Amino acid sequence: MKVLIVGSGGREHAIAWSVAKSPRVDKIYCAPGNAGIAEYAECVNIGAMEFEKLADFAAEKEVDLTIIGMDDPLVGGVVDVFEERGLKVFGPRKNAAILEGSKAFSKDLMKKYHIPTAGYENFTDPEKALEYLRTQAKFPIVLKADGLALGKGVLICNTLEEAEDGVREIMEDKKFGNAGNTMVIEEFMTGREVSVLSFVDGKTIRTMTSAQDHKRAMDGDQGLNTGGMGTFSPSPFYTKEVDEFCQKYIYQPTVDAMASEGRPFKGIIFFGLMLTAEGPKVLEYNARFGDPEAQVVLPRMKNDIIEVMEACVNGTLDQVDLQFEDNAAVCVVLASEGYPVKYEKGIPMYGFENFKDKDGYYCFHAGTKFDENGQIVTNGGRVLGITATGSDLKEARKNAYGATEWITFANKYMRHDIGKAIDEA
Repeated sequence: MKVLIVGSGGREHAIAWSVAKSPRVDKIYCAPGNAGIAEYAECVNIGAMEFEKLADFAAEKEVDLTIIGMDDPLVGGVVDVFEERGLKVFGPRKNAAILEGSKAFSKDLMKKYHIPTAGYENFTDPEKALEYLRTQAKFPIVLKADGLALGKGVLICNTLEEAEDGVREIMEDKKFGNAGNTMVIEEFMTGREVSVLSFVDGKTIRTMTSAQDHKRAMDGDQGLNTGGMGTFSPSPFYTKEVDEFCQKYIYQPTVDAMASEGRPFKGIIFFGLMLTAEGPKVLEYNARFGDPEAQVVLPRMKNDIIEVMEACVNGTLDQVDLQFEDNAAVCVVLASEGYPVKYEKGIPMYGFENFKDKDGYYCFHAGTKFDENGQIVTNGGRVLGITATGSDLKEARKNAYGATEWITFANKYMRHDIGKAIDEA
């Protein structure tokens, strides 16, 4: 088989690593890819939003399956472009990717189908949003830009003043661009956050092992929201009872709701959950693998990823027994000092050879490229995801932090408390 992966981050590197393990695959392409993905795939200089060029390439190279890693192309309708040309592609169509593409849509869907989530109101008029905040809101409160905002379009406001500033940022100053044309104001939920990824074929859902992300830039959950500074899997807070509740009241009902709306979902649904005192509730949906969640979930998956993805495309997922190793994984993101605000790129990195032939240790590239001399240099805010497995979370955490020492670059920055919650579990 020939496989094309679309994307250039740590998630796509983890997908490429998984695909490379499949005995059925003999050629992998990645558009546009990065320096790490180049180990498994031929990187092609086509952007993730160049749908026609991607489809032309897949047709010309007789690609058997294209895997869309990123949210922007999915929400933009890349899958529809491929399907119209008879090309096999893994991911939701545009009318299903709206589950991630519009927070207002997903909140309305949950309300209609009685899927547990926080109370909310949608606004398209900043004045009406301000009036609601001044007259009805309970603080703290959450403001969300409706559209895609690189995982950063969510503001938690403790006071009315902060919330008024937030409305201005999202709806008037358009800090997140058109994502802020509509805004969701949502009640603030407290509890443990947990992420559960799932494979879906339009009617059947198979959930993967749980994970927990760390979004803030600095230790102790301080600093700005980022795309994710590290993660661990499984979450000790995601118990058998929580899983049973979610399967019955959240996971299958979401798949059924999308089908009922004439938007059958095929691909990955990422459930962001809050384990509240009243039970699990949905924080958000994503329509693709999480990043860095993919970097801890995929190394623990026993199945051939190609077989599972083909079953999703073909509608035969009910025949798949999805299995995970009885172990744990921790991923620590090595970032550029100053991320997510301002940071230098193009800094040489060393030490990749330390990961060669080391079982259970992975160095997933997120923001890297080759310079003109073939040296690997930094090319983003989140640079690498250092993942390690272990028999339990404590061992995996120790292994991952040990492995962060194997890579050096001048402005290397990381959090030192990824998975600290494990010690409290």
